[in-house]
Amino acid sequence: MGKLGKKARKFAKKNLQSVLKQRRKFKSMIKRKTSRREEKDHTENAKMDKIHLSKERNCEDQDILDIPLEDIYYKEDTDEDVDDSDSDSYLSEESNTYAQGDEGGSYQEGNNGITCYSAQNNEIYSELVKKKNRLMKLKQKDPEFSRFLDTYQKGLGQFRDDESYSSDDTDNDGMEVDEEDSSRKRKGKVLTMSIIDGWCQQVVEQQSLSALTSLLNAYRAASHYGTKLTQLSHGPLFYEIPNGECYSRILVFMFCEANKTFCGLLGIQCSSCKKETITNLRNTEKWKTLKPLVKSYLRSTLFILGQITDLGILNFVLTQLKDSIIFFAPFPSLLHRLLKVSIHLWATGKGTTSYLSFLIIHVFASTFGSDWHDTCLVKMYKTFAAQCKFMEPALLKHMEYLRNSFVELCLLNVHKSSDKALISVKHLAKILQLALRTKKKEALKKVCSWQYTNCIDIWVTFVSENISEHDLQPLLFIIVQIINGMTHLFIGPRYLPLRIKCIQWLSYLSQSSGVFIPVASFALDILEYKVSKTSGKHAKNFSFSSSVKLPKHWLKSREFQDQCIFSSIELLCVHFNQWSLHISFPELATAPLIRLRKLCETITEENFKRALKRFIDQVELNIDFVRKKRDDVAFSPKDEEASETFLQLERSNQNTSFKQYYGSIIQKAVSHDLFWNQKSSSMNKKKQPRKKRQFQSHCNGTEGNEEDGTAQKKRKI
Repeated sequence: MGKLGKKARKFAKKNLQSVLKQRRKFKSMIKRKTSRREEKDHTENAKMDKIHLSKERNCEDQDILDIPLEDIYYKEDTDEDVDDSDSDSYLSEESNTYAQGDEGGSYQEGNNGITCYSAQNNEIYSELVKKKNRLMKLKQKDPEFSRFLDTYQKGLGQFRDDESYSSDDTDNDGMEVDEEDSSRKRKGKVLTMSIIDGWCQQVVEQQSLSALTSLLNAYRAASHYGTKLTQLSHGPLFYEIPNGECYSRILVFMFCEANKTFCGLLGIQCSSCKKETITNLRNTEKWKTLKPLVKSYLRSTLFILGQITDLGILNFVLTQLKDSIIFFAPFPSLLHRLLKVSIHLWATGKGTTSYLSFLIIHVFASTFGSDWHDTCLVKMYKTFAAQCKFMEPALLKHMEYLRNSFVELCLLNVHKSSDKALISVKHLAKILQLALRTKKKEALKKVCSWQYTNCIDIWVTFVSENISEHDLQPLLFIIVQIINGMTHLFIGPRYLPLRIKCIQWLSYLSQSSGVFIPVASFALDILEYKVSKTSGKHAKNFSFSSSVKLPKHWLKSREFQDQCIFSSIELLCVHFNQWSLHISFPELATAPLIRLRKLCETITEENFKRALKRFIDQVELNIDFVRKKRDDVAFSPKDEEASETFLQLERSNQNTSFKQYYGSIIQKAVSHDLFWNQKSSSMNKKKQPRKKRQFQSHCNGTEGNEEDGTAQKKRKI
C-alpha cells in the first residue's frame, strides 16, 4: 500500500484519535462498573463468611461448654454382659454334675448341653429385647397405638379368665394339688449349724465338690438375705437361713477359705497365682469343672458389696476379696462390675473403706495389663471430677486423699497417664481460651469453680511428682499457661483464694521441675488490693480454704486485710527461698524490692508495716550474702556447670538466715489456714518413699473416720 493522501491524513488526525479516546473512555467505564459490582459482591460474601464463621465458632464454643469435665474421654464403656448371659441361679447339686475321676466325660456332655441351652436362651432373650425396644419406641411415637395395646391386653385377659373358669371341677382339683406340691417344693431347705459345719469340714479336709457346691448355694442365699427373690428365676432348689449365726458362719467361711479351696482344687499356689496361670488353665478339665463354682462365688460377693452398709463387714469383704481378684480374669463383665463398685467405694467411702477399695483398684490395674490400667484411670478421673464439684471444710482431707491416690495409680504407667493428662489439660485450656475471648458468664463460671480448679490441681500434682524422672515438659508448659491465664482473667479482690491457689501451683511446679517461673508480680498484686470504705470490724466465720470466691461483706473486714498482707509475704517467701542460694538471686529480687518499698510507705497499719519491713530486711541480707560469695568465685557467668555448684555446701546445711526466716514464716502460716500448708507439707515429704507418703496422707486424711462404722445394716440379722 502506498502512502495516505493529504485528506486521509487530516481525517485520521481529526477523527481517528477521538475514536480511540472514546473507545478508551468506554472501556474504563465498563471496568469501573464491573469493579464496583465485584466490590459489592466481595463485601457481601465477606459479611456472609463472617456470619457463617461466627455461627460455627458459637456452635464450637457451645460444644466446649456443654461437655462436662468428667466426660472428656470419649472412650466407650465396655460394660457389656459378655459372659453374664446365663441367669444368676443356684448351682445344681446332682451327683453326676460335678463328679470327678471317671465321670468327667459325663460332666462334659452335660456341660455342653447346658452351654447349648444357654446359647439358645441368649438368642431368644436378645430377640425379645429388640422387640421390646421397638414397641417402646412405637409407643412414644404413637400414643394412640399404646392405648389400643392396653385395651387389647385387658380384653385378652378377660377372655382368658372366662376360659379358665369354664373348665371342669376335676381339673381345678388337680390344679390345686399341683399348686400345693409346687409350693412345698419352693418352700426351700432350712439350714442349720450342723449342716453348715459338716459341709465346711468336707471342703477343708476332703475338698469335696458336692459340699462346696452346697456351700456356694448357701452363700448365694446369704448374699441375698433380706431381699425379694422371685422363685421362678431360681428353680425349685433354694435355701433358707434361719438366724444370724448361720448367716455369719457361711460368710466367714467363704471369705476366708474360698480362695484357698479354689487354688487347691486347681492345683496351684495362692502366692504364685497370676493372670497367666488362670488363662493357661482355661482349656483344662479342672477349670471347666470349677468355672461355674468360681463364677457363682464371685457373683454373690459382688452382690454383697452392693448391699452392705455396715463398715466392719464391708472392710472385711474388701480385705478378703483382694486375694481373689485373679479369678475375675476369665469373666470380663464381672471385672467391670468389680471395678465399678470399687471406684464408687473409693470415692464415697470413708477411712479404711476408701483405702481398701483403692488397693483393689491398684491390684486390678497392675495385674490385668495396660488396657485395664487405662480403664481404671479414666473411670477414676470421671468419678473424681464428678465428686469435686462442691467443696466443704470437712471434705478437704478426703479430696486430698483422692487426688494423691489417683496420682499413685498414674505411677504404674506414667507414659500412658501423661497422654490422658494431655487430653484433659487441652480441654481445660479450650475452656479458658473461650472465657478469655468471649467473657461469657457461663464460661467464666465454669473456670471459677471447684471442679475446674481440682482438675488442674490433680494434674499439677501428677506433673510435680514425675517431672524429675520423665519428660513432661509439654504438659508442664500447657499447665503453666492455663494458670497464668487464670491469674489474668480473675483480677479483683473477691478472687483472692483462687489467686493464691494459682500462685501456689506455680511455686509447686517451679520447685519440682527446677524451672524458673516468675510469680513475684502476682503476689505483689495482692498487696495492692484497695477496697473502698474499709472498716476494722471482724467478719463472720468464713472458711477461706474451702472457697474460690469471697463474699462481698468479707472485703471490708480486718480478716481480708490480714489475708492479703500475710499471704503475699508467705508466697514471696516461698518463691525467694527456692532461689535464695542461686547465683542470680540479687538480680531476681531487685524489682520486687522496689515495689515492696513503695507499698510499705503507703501502709498505715503498724503490724503490717513491721512484717513487710522484716521481710525486706531479710531479702536484703540474703542479697548481700550472695554478692559476697559471688565476688570470691573465679569462674565466669557463662560457665553453667560451675554456676550450678554455687553455694552447694550452704544448700545442704540450710543454716542461712533467710532459710531460718522461711521456716518461721511457714510455721506461722498454719494459723492463717492457707492452701500452702498442704503443698509445703507435701514438698517436705518428697524424700520419703511414694507408697509410704501416700499411706501417711491417707492416715492423716481419714483419722477419726473409723468411728463412723455404726451405720445400720440394710439387712437385719
